[in-house]
Amino acid sequence: MQLSAVTLIIPDYDPAIAFYCGVMGFDLTEDIDQGHKRWVRVTPPGGGAGFILAQPGDDAQRAAIGNQGAGRVWLFLQTDDFKRDYKTLTAKGVTFEEAPRDETYGTVAVFRDIFGNRWDLIGP
Repeated sequence: MQLSAVTLIIPDYDPAIAFYCGVMGFDLTEDIDQGHKRWVRVTPPGGGAGFILAQPGDDAQRAAIGNQGAGRVWLFLQTDDFKRDYKTLTAKGVTFEEAPRDETYGTVAVFRDIFGNRWDLIGP
């Protein structure tokens, strides 16, 4: 078995696709109209688990947009070239909460996506 996807609650499909695919460089691997909703999957270009982008179905889900990690970093984007990807994301308007720092597990910097979710960009 392998983890194939995680649901990410977003307010609207098209801005989410534009951000994750246009800014973050993910691939739009599925976009299926199901009538009452869409099945939208985006995956990082290096492979691994992707996201199923989902619009909220109720107020509780709507309140979770941008806070699915309860304020913690909960998404981790591994890169083989930290400087390249940090520079690319910054040039595309991604705002990092901190300067890159060296940890025992690699170079890391925290950023937020357009919905407020906190991410670590981690490189060797």
